[in-house]
Amino acid sequence: MKIKSILFCIAVGAAASPVFATKAGGGGSHSVKGHVTKNGTYVAPHQKASPNNTQRDNWSSKPNANPYTGKAGTKEPQK
Repeated sequence: MKIKSILFCIAVGAAASPVFATKAGGGGSHSVKGHVTKNGTYVAPHQKASPNNTQRDNWSSKPNANPYTGKAGTKEPQK
């Protein structure tokens, strides 16, 4: 039974791990430290896509997805 549980965890982990293609131009990301905004809201440390001159490769734009959270992009790219 223990082996079945381990295999199940491996299978679920593999299925839940998103696979993402990299864009041709490189790109990348950078770390953002946790901070408090002007209105007092705490923002936890996170990863952010590196800035460039387009919105088409942003994690929040369709059809992209955030490689750290697996969340699919919902915004229409404008540039």
